[in-house]
Parts: sequence; structure tokens; C-alpha cells
Amino acid sequence: MRADRERIRQRAAQVAAGLDPSRPLGRSTLETRARTLLADLGYPPTYLGWTMVALASAFWEGLVETVPHERRLLLLPHCLRKADTCPAKYDHIGLLCENCGACRLSELKTEAERLGYRVLIAEGSPIVLQMILRGQADAILGAACLNSLEKAFDKILLTGIPCMAVPLLSNSCRDTSTDLDWVRDMIATPHRPGRRAMNTYIPLLRLAAGMFEPAEFDRLVPRSRPVPPPARPHDQGLSAVDPIAATEVLARDFLLQGGKYLRPFITLAAYEAMAGSQAAGDIPDAVRRVALAIEVFHKASLVHDDIEDDDPFRYGQPAMHRRHGVAAALNVGDYLIGLGYRLVAQQRAELGASATVEVLARLAQAHTRLCEGQGAELAWRQSGDKRIAPLESLRIYALKTAPAFEAALWAGLRLAGDAEPLGQAAARFSRHLGVAYQILNDLDDWRDGETNKRTSGTDVLGGRPTVLWAMALENLDARDRDTLESLVAAGDDPASRIASARSLYEKAGVFDHASALVDKHRARAHAVAETVEPPSLRSLLHYLADAILQG
Repeated sequence: MRADRERIRQRAAQVAAGLDPSRPLGRSTLETRARTLLADLGYPPTYLGWTMVALASAFWEGLVETVPHERRLLLLPHCLRKADTCPAKYDHIGLLCENCGACRLSELKTEAERLGYRVLIAEGSPIVLQMILRGQADAILGAACLNSLEKAFDKILLTGIPCMAVPLLSNSCRDTSTDLDWVRDMIATPHRPGRRAMNTYIPLLRLAAGMFEPAEFDRLVPRSRPVPPPARPHDQGLSAVDPIAATEVLARDFLLQGGKYLRPFITLAAYEAMAGSQAAGDIPDAVRRVALAIEVFHKASLVHDDIEDDDPFRYGQPAMHRRHGVAAALNVGDYLIGLGYRLVAQQRAELGASATVEVLARLAQAHTRLCEGQGAELAWRQSGDKRIAPLESLRIYALKTAPAFEAALWAGLRLAGDAEPLGQAAARFSRHLGVAYQILNDLDDWRDGETNKRTSGTDVLGGRPTVLWAMALENLDARDRDTLESLVAAGDDPASRIASARSLYEKAGVFDHASALVDKHRARAHAVAETVEPPSLRSLLHYLADAILQG
């Protein structure tokens, strides 16, 4: 009821006024405060999602006011239109509203654009995150269903970008409604410059992503060989370029396709946290190239993983081996490994021989541990015995995922000075971060992902030793275990096999157990963060535990 929503909004404004405006609002804090708010009002937990949105919006309102209207992005849902009569078409971003005036969607869009907003009629976070990282928006406002808002807020909140939203009154995808007066009030949020500020990681997030924009990438990593345009092998095939230059062209093309850029961000942020005033927001190119190299290593592992798993897509496009063949893809992955080591080694004049050698040694160690973890997975997949204990699966995770995070973190620390006193803490933190991150990937495998053209349940079809699989084998009875194991060997009707596996997973309670395990490792990562100095590094580790481990 509207009266209930109004009470929640009013109390949310009171609670938000008592929160520290200088720190980003993490999901755990947001959820805890929202639950307390509902308990105080005597409302059931069914209002939790709506309350979290109201509380986050109230918290960010003051910061939204500091952002000029022309630097704000308004997201509107296509389901506010009249679907049967709407003449608008879709492109790769969203609905191309014709401003015909026949629905409330058109009215809201016109009203916002009159103030200077950029307006997108689209839901979901990928395009929004791209716009944030490219510096195209400094505040996000939106109206959407709770499901979409929860996904978007999870990704946007911890970037430090102020965001406000009004939920739709239902989660249907057609002819929905919302509290339009509240949407209009949100759009009309005035611009009041300089009222307050927040320390955020947005500049470093943008720096990490910006290194993979074509012009900046070419500056940091000049081509070895000139390539005449148009050298676009993903459109024209390898025959479009000189054979000797073909591998470099394919590799660079893959590097610029997309990604989260978590690892280079970690390196840049760790360096700035330790260098402090010496960095002054201007990180040397040598440090940037090392951070970039760590992402190059990660991309090499993706090319090889896609071959080993025969994954059909990467970044929403056909995987390298599907497009150019296994042999060419293997060669590109090997080239990327060599490129990464070369990039680091070439910085020795600026970074010093000692730091360069130590970083190279850490990267080589991470590389070999990753291969050991992947090798353990491949050996298990080739084995006739599909039994695996949860702890064993977590050991594989610790080898496959944690070393890359540790190398990225340690490299940033070492390039800023002596990293030895922080080595053990960095290793423990990265282990918890990596294990939880991989569990979240397992859980994500059971959610359809249109943006990357993924199909749910592919880990079961591929026979991979996930912690979900291990938990299911541990919790099911003998008959159900045999049924689950038979799904890997079967070759027909993948949809039916996935449905059967999902049913058995739900019966075993593995989704809840895995989510609890993520929470456990997140808490342990936070505990490690509390032990480190200086405070700037401690804050970074807390941020990483929240931002990367969002379930």
C-alpha cells in the first residue's frame, strides 16, 4: 500500500541522515539497516528489497545534488510503455523512444531531457557500468522492478557513484506502474554544487578500464608491427592481415573486447594506497603497464579455459577457438603470456631491477599455481570417479582463482615499497577473496546470462568439479547421487539434464549452503583487512571484499 511505502521512505530518510556520508554504502550495511528499519516499523521481511532501495536512495540524495543534471543518467524501464501500441524499436542498448507522448514513459523521458539528463530505456547493469567506467555519467537515477534494481545496485553502489531509484509496483515485464510522483521528484532533484564529497575508487576504476580503450592501449603497448586498416580479424578472418602480424592483431582485438578489469584495478589501488601523497592521483606509466600486464595474463587464461571447456562465447561473442580454431587460439593465449612478461620486464629502468624481478617471480608463481589448479580440474574430469569432497573442490578454487588476486595485490604493494611485511596478510586475504569469488561464479552458472549468451548449468554438462557438485554428493542419498553422476555421462537432451541437476541441487540445499560459504569467506576477508596498516590499505581491502564478493 502507498501508505506503507510512504512510512518506509520517511523512516529511510531519518536512518540515512545518521550514516557516515564520507564512505560508500556496502550491501551488508544496507541490508542490516533495512532489516532494523522494518523491525522498528513492525513490517515483515517481504518489504526488505523495497526498503533497501529507499534507504540507498535517501543516503545518496545529497551526493546526487552535487552532480550537474547533464552528468546524470536516468534509467527507465521499457515496461512502462503501452506495449500493444508503442511504435518504438530496440537497438543493442535499449528502447528507442520516439517521444510520441502516448505513455508516461515518453513524458518522463521528455521531462528529464529538458533538464539535461541522458536517458536510457533499458534495464540491467552492463551498459550502465560501461558508461560509468568511461566517465559518461557521475550519478545514476532510475525506475525499475525490484529484481533489476537489486542487481544494478549490487554493481553500482560500491563504485561510489551516487544512485537513486523508485521501484515499480510489480515485477511483471509488461504494462507496469510505479509511484510516478516520486519518480518526478527524483528527476527534479536540484543541483547544489559542493555540498559534500565522498572518497571513492571511481577514478581508479576508470583508469583501469581506460587502459583498454584503443588509443590508451596503443600508447601503453605500442604495436610490434604496423598493420594497415582495416585489420579486424573478428570480421574478416586471419587472411585480412599480414600472416606475421596476425597473432598480435588477434591478441589485441581480444584484449579490447571487454571485462571487469578487477585485477589491474587491484594493482593500481594497492599502489595508490601505499604510495599515498606520492601518487597524488598520477600513477606512473610503468605501474600502469604492470597492472595492464596482469590483465593480459588473465585474458590468456580465459582463451585457454575456453578451449579446455569448449565454451561457445566470451564477452557476448563467439569464443576465440570457435571463431579462429583451436590451434590459432592456443597460439594467441601463448602470445598473451609472453606479452605480459615482456611488459613487466621492460619497466625495470623505471621500477628498478629488484622490484621488477620480484614482481616477475610472483607472477610466475601465480601462473604455475593456476596451471596446477586447472590441471587438477582436468584430471578429475577425465577420471571415471566423479566423487569429490567439498574441501577438495575448495583447494582447486584456491589454486585457480586466488593466485591472480594475490599477484595483483602484491604487485601494487611492492611497486610502492617494501611488501614483505604485508605478504602473509595479502595471501590470506586473496585466498578468501578467490575462493568466494569462484563460488559466486558457480552460483552464477545457474542463472541465465543474456549479456554473455550463457546457458545455466553448464558446469554440470561440462563435468567440472564445483563446490555445488561436491556438496550435492555429500548431502544426497546413494540413489540420488547415482542419478546426479549419470547426468554427466549422458549426452542427449541437455535441458532435461540441467533441470534434473537443478532439482537435485535444490533437494541437497547446495545453493543456500554455497551462499553461506561465500558469506563465511567474505567475513574472513574483512577480518584480515582489519589487521593491516596503513588505514588506506585497510579501507581498500574492505572495499574489495564487498565490491568483488557481491552475491
